[in-house]
Amino acid sequence: MTSSPSRPWSFVWLLAAAQLVAWGCLYYAFAVAVVPMEAELGWSRTSLNGALSVGLATWGFAAPWVGRWIDRHGARMVMSLGAMGGGLLMMAWSQVSDQTTFVLIWAGIGLCMACLLYEPAFAVVTALFGADYRRAITAITLLGGFASTVLIPLTQTLCDALGWRQALLILGLFCALFVGGIHLLVLKPGDGRSVLAAKGHAAPLPWRNPVFWGLALWFTAYGAIFTGLTFQLIPLMTFYGLDSHRIMLVMASIGPMQVLGRIILLALGRRLNARMTGGGVVVAMLVAVGLLMAFPGDFPALVAFALLYGAANGIITIVRGTAVPEYLNGASYAATNGALALPVNIAKSLAPLALAALWSATDSPRAVIAAILAFCFLAVAGYVLASVTSRRQG
Repeated sequence: MTSSPSRPWSFVWLLAAAQLVAWGCLYYAFAVAVVPMEAELGWSRTSLNGALSVGLATWGFAAPWVGRWIDRHGARMVMSLGAMGGGLLMMAWSQVSDQTTFVLIWAGIGLCMACLLYEPAFAVVTALFGADYRRAITAITLLGGFASTVLIPLTQTLCDALGWRQALLILGLFCALFVGGIHLLVLKPGDGRSVLAAKGHAAPLPWRNPVFWGLALWFTAYGAIFTGLTFQLIPLMTFYGLDSHRIMLVMASIGPMQVLGRIILLALGRRLNARMTGGGVVVAMLVAVGLLMAFPGDFPALVAFALLYGAANGIITIVRGTAVPEYLNGASYAATNGALALPVNIAKSLAPLALAALWSATDSPRAVIAAILAFCFLAVAGYVLASVTSRRQG
């Protein structure tokens, strides 16, 4: 890393704007388009979500290879092609009428997400912003956190006015031109390339270090918690008798707390590191899911859960982005982050299906909450392993 920023902060905000649009188009549009697709095409919700799982798994498997490319060559071509390819695949999605083609399109979108979403941008600012890399990552996630808030209503409006096919066509075109254009214009060849690669040295293999395995356990367990709660929280609250108004109040509390957590980190700047914030995240998540386990149908407890979960969820993305240089000093950033993304994204793709199957097999929603609580303890174990081992290594 350089000792001081080599680009103005406007560069960071442009990358952040590109992340907002990319996440909104490639990731969140699915949640809106799936309902009218099911109605028009007659495909089952399971088959539609199966394509999404294929995309997430592809993202995971592609991430290490993308990271290695960025370490060796820089992020400009990868991120530009990811944006333009993702936009073109969305346009192809808008014309789909065959389930096999739909799955293949989502496999391609997963590859584009690996080239584009968060980790590649984090690699760029970590290489360029020196000691300010943490604030740069926080700024990117702060603006990127509004992707669902902005793009889900926009996608819904387009679907209502023009139909889901035209909506996806417009969003795909916008992603290709706006996001691809930003990366072509603001990134330079070699941006994000590791210092080791620039000097012609091979990066150390992260999987030889026990700190890496602690981080992998921590972040993978959290990935399972995140997607598990994303898809099971509303069914859980419905099962325990909460009306739609209270359910929406609980869900609406999560987003603002994500943003608030990131704003606090941005304000504190260099005074907090990944160990400190990571410790707060694992404790907050453990208490939040503990509340869910102890008082699953109690509205005040659910609000407290949402506040803790939202803050932890907002901060963990920043911890993910800053953990590699703090815990694994000297490791190549993009390749190591890519290696960490592999198990994380696989867990994200499998957790919703596994928890739904557990609920069906046991006929017990408490079994689902207990499984999520078990993942919390695994996250704590991973955090402790990574933190203790990295301190011993100095």
